[in-house]
Amino acid sequence: MNSAQIEIQLIASLVAIACAIPGTFLVLRKMALITDAISHSILPGIVIGFFITQDLSSPLLIIFAAISGVLTVVLVEFIQKTGLVKEDTAIGLVFPALFSIGVILIGQNANDIHLDIDVVLLGELAFAPFDRLLWGTTDLGPKSLWIIGSILIITLTLLLTFYKELKLSTFDIGLSAALGFSPAVMHYGLMTVASITTVGAFDAVGAILVIALMITPSASAYLLTKDLKKMLVLSIIFGVASAIIGYWIAHGLDTSISGSMTSVLGVIFFIIYLFAPEKGYFSVRYRRKQQRLEVSLLTFLVHLQNHEDDETERHVQHLNEHINWQQVRSKSVLELALKNNMIVIHNDSITLTKKGKSFTKKAIDYIVTDKDAKIEAMKDRFFLFRG
Repeated sequence: MNSAQIEIQLIASLVAIACAIPGTFLVLRKMALITDAISHSILPGIVIGFFITQDLSSPLLIIFAAISGVLTVVLVEFIQKTGLVKEDTAIGLVFPALFSIGVILIGQNANDIHLDIDVVLLGELAFAPFDRLLWGTTDLGPKSLWIIGSILIITLTLLLTFYKELKLSTFDIGLSAALGFSPAVMHYGLMTVASITTVGAFDAVGAILVIALMITPSASAYLLTKDLKKMLVLSIIFGVASAIIGYWIAHGLDTSISGSMTSVLGVIFFIIYLFAPEKGYFSVRYRRKQQRLEVSLLTFLVHLQNHEDDETERHVQHLNEHINWQQVRSKSVLELALKNNMIVIHNDSITLTKKGKSFTKKAIDYIVTDKDAKIEAMKDRFFLFRG
């Protein structure tokens, strides 16, 4: 592994970490789509900054790009607050307009300059090691590494300094305001950090990978945990792992590095989406199936209690007819009731046990009185075997 390969992976990893931090809060605030808007609407800020400085490496480009990103958020919220359109529509109105302004500025005023549409939109990690930062005759490494490293240090410092305020304003805006923390300051501060991170990573990795690294690791972590600190850590792990694995896939297949990293991010999310313990697709389907079976069990127990003196209504062979269930469902409900010692069957006649009567009574009381007690906690006390 040569130095260029190490530098590419290091740059991608730092970008992943820098994007994961604001990305986590954007996902929690249900503002993931704003990242796509910012990643395109910073274009006029970059162009205006270049026209002023005539230097593609000037820090002013990042400042103007951040201003452009925050302007996007302000305009989106202004349009949304009119109540005439929803947030996604407002985003769809604002960022194409700003992006188009940037494209027009480039097309009209930068034809003879190295600032063209492809350069601004398409970052390529493979070229990042060739753009070096020199101090006299000393080679300090790739410029992208220093830029994104500086942004990451600033982001980490802000996160550690304002972690409580960010957390509070993310989960409870009202309480945040009541305690004297300005939700607006936190909101626009977060948007500024997201804008600066986006433009800092723009030239190195490109717009698509920036969006993917900002949102996908955080969305994956969101499916695995409800703890903010764990979500931040998992987002960083997924981002860095995707960056490294994606690089070696691209190296082996001789294809786009950014495309491979984005694909790995998608695969990781898809696997978690399917198999996450609580929020995964299969877990949710199993839980819903279990809940339907347990509701059927309760219906069955109530039916038995209401017909204690009518043996015909409690006969096994008439269960399908009386409760209007299919045979497979009836069998599942009977098996669950027997496993949990809710019923006994004697001469094909079903009778509630003492435990079955107690559970049925408590369940009916819960339904009738709508108590604050959790029905799942009550099930856990009575059920040895869940459906």
